Formats: sequence, C-alpha cells, structure tokens
Amino acid sequence: MSDALERLLLRAETLIERIESVLPQALTAPDWAVSVAYRYRKRSTSHGVLEPVRHIGNMRLDDLQEIESQKEKLQRNTVQFVEGKPANNVLLTGARGTGKSSLIKACLNTYADLGLRLIEVDKADLTDLPDIVDVVAGRPEKFIVYCDDLSFEDGEAGYKALKSILDGSVAASSPNVLIYATSNRRHLLPEYMKENLSYTHTDDGEVHPGEAVEEKISLSERFGLWVSFYPFSQDEYLTIVRQWLISFGVSKEAAAAAHPEALVWALERGSRSGRVAYQFARDYAGRQG
Repeated sequence: MSDALERLLLRAETLIERIESVLPQALTAPDWAVSVAYRYRKRSTSHGVLEPVRHIGNMRLDDLQEIESQKEKLQRNTVQFVEGKPANNVLLTGARGTGKSSLIKACLNTYADLGLRLIEVDKADLTDLPDIVDVVAGRPEKFIVYCDDLSFEDGEAGYKALKSILDGSVAASSPNVLIYATSNRRHLLPEYMKENLSYTHTDDGEVHPGEAVEEKISLSERFGLWVSFYPFSQDEYLTIVRQWLISFGVSKEAAAAAHPEALVWALERGSRSGRVAYQFARDYAGRQG
C-alpha cells in the first residue's frame, strides 16, 4: 500500500471519528453497583453520561431539626415509593437554607439499603429526562430524579420538558421513577404585578391574558405533593445550632454557652436558617478543637 493511500485512509478515519463525536448517541447505563447516587452530565451537545457520585454527604434524618412535619411528609411518600406503592412527585419550596436539599439527601441515606437511588439532573439538562427514564425503567431499584434550586425564566426549554414528563406525555411514567425538586419559588416562574390585571385589556392586545397566569402555575400543580418550608424563629435557630454543635463533639454545656455567638453570627449573615446554623457550628467546633 502506497504512503499516499495510507495517509488518505488515516485522514478518513480521523474525519469519521469527528463526525461520530457530534452525532446523537444513546445514553448508556452506568455500573449501578458503584454508588447509590449519580449525576447526569453533558459531555457534548449530543452526548450525556450518568456519573457515579463517589462521596455522598452523610446526612441523617435525625440531624435535621425543627422541620418535623416536612420530614414526616417526605418520609411517608418515600417509604410508599420504595415499597412499590403509589407515591407522588414532590416539590419542596420555601425559605432558603431551611433543609430542602438536605432532607432529600437524608432520605437517600436512610432508604438506600431498601433500593432507593438518586440521579441529580441540572435544569439545563431536563430536556434529556426521557432518555434517563428509559435507561432506568427496567431496573429493580427505585430512582429519584433530583433537581435542586429549580426555577425557570420564560421560554426555557426545560420547562416544557419537565411538564411533559410529570403529567403530559403520551408515554406512561415509569413506576420506579419519581421527581423530587427544590425551589425558592412556589410556581417556578417569575411573576409580575401586571399579571394581576390579566382580566382587563392589556397594552399588548392579548385576547386571553388570564391564560398566561394559568400556564405559569400549571407546572407546579403537576407535582402531587408540595412540602413548604418557613423561616426559623430565634428559638428554632438555636435548637438547630445546639444539635449541630453536639454532633461535632461539643459538650451540651459548651453548646448552650455558644448561643450569644450564634445569634451574632446570624445577625451578620442576615438570616437564621439551618444552613447558617450549620456553618456557625462548624466554625465554633473548629475553634474549640
């Protein structure tokens, strides 16, 4: 074979590899024995992978204080799910730092031995949800598709994709997949004061402006269970601080003595959230050695 022909074949192979890299590729299943949690990541515009999470936060349900009613609702729904009983997709909304994401992670750690698994998907990749569901549909495990800090702007593609998966596709939803999403917005889309005038004539001439409002609340209504979180009072905040300090090995007496510092810490942050309490406890426990 001549050198010219060899060079031509080499260039042809390189060209074919480049073309194949941009062609749509089917999502392949990972090794499900490696982990109980996975992240969906886009490697290119046409190729996504499910990556195992090697180090999962050791969050427990007992670590989460002052959200007992929220824990009860999510636990009940999750237990129904892992036992193969009817259960709902869940939307957790409310004040920041109050334990929405932590509660989902704690449920994973609690029920992983019963076959619960978690797949984290960014809102930008929600258009690929049907592919993810197809990959896990035949598995014996129960999968929570987890979307953190979910909110949309008008016209985002993921909005309609999520609506379709929740309750709008011609295909039946898989019985081993639920969607758990957290958001600071109840309706997941920005709302404007002018929409309160939706049943009057508007400057842009829309004939049925009220339908725009209905469209905005239609996504959140497709979640069967809403779990709402609220800002903590001072006493609730201090209870959470005390619990975290004790979990970090601080004595009960020292934890009680740390209350004034914890209040100053919260004042500087402008928030009495569970996240702020956890951050203070780490700082204080670290300084105490």
